[in-house]
Amino acid sequence: MATSFGLAQFIVARVVLGLGTGGYVATVPVWQAEISQAGKRGAHVVTDGIFIGAGITISLWIDFGFYFVTGNSVSWRFPLAFQIALSLMVMAFIVVFPESPRWLIKRNRTDEAREILAALADVDPADESITLAMRDIERSLALSGSGSWKDMLSMGEQRLFHRTVLAAAGQMFQQMCGINLITFYATTIFQQYLGLDAVPSRILAAAMGLTQPLGGFLAFFTIDRLGRRVLMLGSAVGMSASMAILAGTTSQSNNSAALVVAVVFLFVFEFIFTVGYSGVTFLYATEVAPLQLRAAISAVSTAAVWTFNFLLAEVTPVGFDTIGYQYYIIFAVLNAAIVPIVYFFFPETNGRSLEEIDEIFLQSKSVFDPPRLARTLPRMHLAEVVDDPEVDAKVGKNGYD
Repeated sequence: MATSFGLAQFIVARVVLGLGTGGYVATVPVWQAEISQAGKRGAHVVTDGIFIGAGITISLWIDFGFYFVTGNSVSWRFPLAFQIALSLMVMAFIVVFPESPRWLIKRNRTDEAREILAALADVDPADESITLAMRDIERSLALSGSGSWKDMLSMGEQRLFHRTVLAAAGQMFQQMCGINLITFYATTIFQQYLGLDAVPSRILAAAMGLTQPLGGFLAFFTIDRLGRRVLMLGSAVGMSASMAILAGTTSQSNNSAALVVAVVFLFVFEFIFTVGYSGVTFLYATEVAPLQLRAAISAVSTAAVWTFNFLLAEVTPVGFDTIGYQYYIIFAVLNAAIVPIVYFFFPETNGRSLEEIDEIFLQSKSVFDPPRLARTLPRMHLAEVVDDPEVDAKVGKNGYD
């Protein structure tokens, strides 16, 4: 993209970049979840939100700096080329990262999986906790079947369609809360709708980006203490209130005090979003998915992110031009609607192994059961609750019984 001298080259490069980014974003949370211990998994995966926010902030400040470069293509080539350095850094680290032990067990590379599980837990590979973890993963694999893409469209004992919908819905909420009408159009909002000049508008837009890594850090320190539902519910309430306040303040276009409040709540909205939705929904999508379909369901949920991202980017200019400040009211209502949906349908996954989460869905008989079972079921090993001779036979082949 940075070397493009024609529209066709630029479009092809952008498509390739999009495919790579989509695959990477779908894969990383899966890997993070599968190498993490239950009590630390939330903090590990929501670091995505910190680095997404940091990336947005860096890009906004770079764009602001090159805003003053006029009459030279370097003003857009350098911001695009700068990303190459970050990609090379990622490539250098990937080669030393451990493989997911759950993926290794799925591929019958059990000795490697045992070594990695032991290293991650800082215990001896022969430790009983590692043997139990290996057995739980094997049983989860045996229960989840072949894991073909069409399985996601069927309910069955594992409630695969139910889990796919939860994963995709969480990611849809991440976009339909209205974050990218703020992030994408911050400069336009400050300049056209709040009456600021071009340079202050860009400074405020870049400064607002700093709220995202800050919100990500708050999520990092609280998600394994408060749980996923608390952050998602609290953030939805906060974002709904912020959007309602933005609607009220921006309706007073001649009231300077109201416009100052509007600026403040643009910052508040971005911060609240990052606490409950930036990294949390990527985490949640990997947690509710069974091992055999975790990558596929993560891919579907990531597709939901980009689909609604695109929708919001296309609709927002029309929305502001057509109904003005009332556009914020739509997102106040949408965020308010997220609250009962999360409360009644999204089970708490905090502190449970991925295999325990499988058991919650295995015991569920309706869409309302998982939240209740997540509250009432004791902590367990899957081997303690599954009594199936066929499953036992599959697991016994690998020597875990």
